[in-house]
Amino acid sequence: MHGSSRQDFVSISFDGQGSSSYNNSKQWRRQSCWRKWKQLSRLQRCLLLFIVVLLVICGLASYPSLTKHLKGLTSGDQETEGGSTSIQRPVVPHLLPEPIKQIQPALTETLSQRRLPNKRGPPVLQNRLQKRGNASDTLMDDVADGKKEDRDEGAIRWRGTVIDANRAVEDVKDGENKDSPTNQRAKLPKDADTSRLEAVRDAFRHAWKGYKDFAWGHDELRPISKSYSEWFGLGLTLIDALDTMWILGLKAEFEEAKAWVATELSFNKNVDVNLFESTIRILGGLLSTYHLTGDGLFLEKAKDIGSRLMPAFNTPSKIPYSDVNIGKGTAHPPHWTSDSTVAEVTSIQLEFRELSRLTQDPQYQAAVAEIMRQVHMVGGKQDGLVPMFINTNSGQFTHQGVYTLGARADSYYEYLLKQWIQGGKKENQFLEDYLQAVEGVKKNLLQKSSPNGLTFVGELSHGHFSPKMDHLVCFLPGTLALGAHSGLPVDHMVLAKQLMETCYQMYVQMETGLSPEIVHFNMHHGSTQDIDVKLADRHNLLRPETVESLFYLYRFTKDQKYRDWGWEILQNFNKYTKVSTGGYTSINNVRDPDYPSPRDKMESFFLGETLKYLFLLFSDDPDLISLDQYVFNTEAHPLPIWPAS
Repeated sequence: MHGSSRQDFVSISFDGQGSSSYNNSKQWRRQSCWRKWKQLSRLQRCLLLFIVVLLVICGLASYPSLTKHLKGLTSGDQETEGGSTSIQRPVVPHLLPEPIKQIQPALTETLSQRRLPNKRGPPVLQNRLQKRGNASDTLMDDVADGKKEDRDEGAIRWRGTVIDANRAVEDVKDGENKDSPTNQRAKLPKDADTSRLEAVRDAFRHAWKGYKDFAWGHDELRPISKSYSEWFGLGLTLIDALDTMWILGLKAEFEEAKAWVATELSFNKNVDVNLFESTIRILGGLLSTYHLTGDGLFLEKAKDIGSRLMPAFNTPSKIPYSDVNIGKGTAHPPHWTSDSTVAEVTSIQLEFRELSRLTQDPQYQAAVAEIMRQVHMVGGKQDGLVPMFINTNSGQFTHQGVYTLGARADSYYEYLLKQWIQGGKKENQFLEDYLQAVEGVKKNLLQKSSPNGLTFVGELSHGHFSPKMDHLVCFLPGTLALGAHSGLPVDHMVLAKQLMETCYQMYVQMETGLSPEIVHFNMHHGSTQDIDVKLADRHNLLRPETVESLFYLYRFTKDQKYRDWGWEILQNFNKYTKVSTGGYTSINNVRDPDYPSPRDKMESFFLGETLKYLFLLFSDDPDLISLDQYVFNTEAHPLPIWPAS
């Protein structure tokens, strides 16, 4: 952003005299120049004056600090080089208008994408961070609040930790009294929560209007150009949003979508689909909608797509290929590799297991169980952490030595815990692998930023730690909280709260109040801000992970601040990503509130996940998708926890 500056100088020669004139006195030079100026014709003098004025204007326009200052005069708060704020003015909320010029081309999306506030001035942390203690406190001090207890008979023991799978851990408030003012739910009147629920419904209706008007029956809406894009040609947005409409009580919209599923949705197409994305969005969405509505139409469609995805498992190692032609019944890896992504092959289990349970056909569960067996046994892990790729021929990890909880590995860890919960907390191998992985995260990936001591999860590459954290990692606070609710150690909840604060700061420290795709944390003493964002990482895809975790944290703690944070995020989605003619758009630059640079794409997960989790966050009904009865797949589609047999 700040490269080496280069200034261009223009030399104008008035006649053919040599450089000896520069050795004379200053007075002689002034007189000589004036005499030569008077000798020029009026036309020549006008031309020279025009050139000088033009050069001055160009110099002013290209001088960075001056233009930055001028921009601040007209646009309100502006971050300065030193981290101070120049001028503060209120920002008027706005909708993205219809395009009157060609939108800046979107930055190239990275391969790592799995599904892939108002102006705030400089990134300054909220006061609450300054009350959390010294930033030099060790991580072990922060997560040592949980005490080991003796539990009832039948408890599971793991490395000295006693886990009660039949009893949820009562949340400990980090030393706070549960009756203290900060934990009172009377901060907001009940009608405030109701208005927030209606605001989510309004956001959904607005997004749905754009989809219905310009992309009906297609995969994704392009709201700026009022068109659509296809990925698989299977109505991804519509299917992903089915259970959201049901949960939000939008029955008219649901009936419209159901009619399309009944009359238009066909999987008998000569098209390649991604096994993972089709499983979590289509199969998961259909199974969830079947359970919520009891309508057999959705189960029949789920059986159809499930059976058409099975050729992916016909590999030498039984590690599935990434792509399936659902019309031809063939499958293949990506054209550039024979590897599959670890997260993708280990995050299809909830859906296929449930399909077997409903159909009484064991082939689906057997196929995904074999994957988990092999991943459990194969070498290449580090303290329970897995590499990002696995070979479909050999069944071995590839690109070893790189460990992340971001893209290509994230939902492996999520599904370890959730398979254990889905199966009634009986399959202890999943639990053991999950607990080991959490310890591996603490040991290898957990660090604190400077100057404010934000706890974050970085990456490890061949022994070298990188303070890089994907927004995708913000699933982790919710997963840790769910584990603690399910009887796992109390320090999981402590860590969940710390990471939840960090994920919120990834939003609040950006000028738009929306998180970038990737951040880098400063770890050097003397840093003035905790978070840096590279130019290529400043996009926001309307992702759900942070509001997902806010939902879990609020459900288990009832701390009103999590609702308030979610409300801020929704308001900023409305301010910077809402398109006036319908729909919401991803944006390229969360650091430019004046022109966030819309990408002209509304991902299906904005309706399938982001708005659904916001609605559940604001709902006061604990039985609305009870977490003791349902487990969410990684696309936010709730599936039932199996009854005890």
